Amino acid sequence: MTAAQADHAGARSEIREIPEGFKLDTPRPEDGAAIWRIARDSKALDLNSSYSYLLWCRDFAATSAVARDATGEPAAFVTGYLRPDRPDTLVVWQVAVDAAHRGRGLAAALLDGLTTRAIEELGISRVETTITPGNAASNRLFASFAERHSVPIEREVLFDAALFPEQGHEPEVLHLIGPFETPPGSGR
Repeated sequence: MTAAQADHAGARSEIREIPEGFKLDTPRPEDGAAIWRIARDSKALDLNSSYSYLLWCRDFAATSAVARDATGEPAAFVTGYLRPDRPDTLVVWQVAVDAAHRGRGLAAALLDGLTTRAIEELGISRVETTITPGNAASNRLFASFAERHSVPIEREVLFDAALFPEQGHEPEVLHLIGPFETPPGSGR
């Protein structure tokens, strides 16, 4: 094992495991309605149309994840996609946990599980997301994610508030996380 592989294996030991009673899975179109409800009820996310969640579960399932409860229903989700002009970058679009399941580390476990899968299968080396300054929970989630994986995080305003058509929208701050160590033999 090379030093880089040892470093990657060491970083992986810090990865949050999915809590007992939940299963990390790939979303399916029939999960779209539940994911839409979780997003709606979060009170923190910009809600997309219900149709877009159905499409997300079909077209971007490989770059998204759900945590299923003991009954198989989605209890939390993370949606993402590969940037077309940077296919080594996973853009995390939304992360949400159903109110009944918060406080168990599901968001961190989902983010770690999806990223690990994307590193191994798709060869990603970076994660990007945007977060408004007032979203303290997401800011903490991604800061602790970068810390857990011992990778740098840089922040810059991607979309200023003036670009949004509605009044009162905060700026969207881009969080650039990585690079991650890509293991030999990964997807890219």
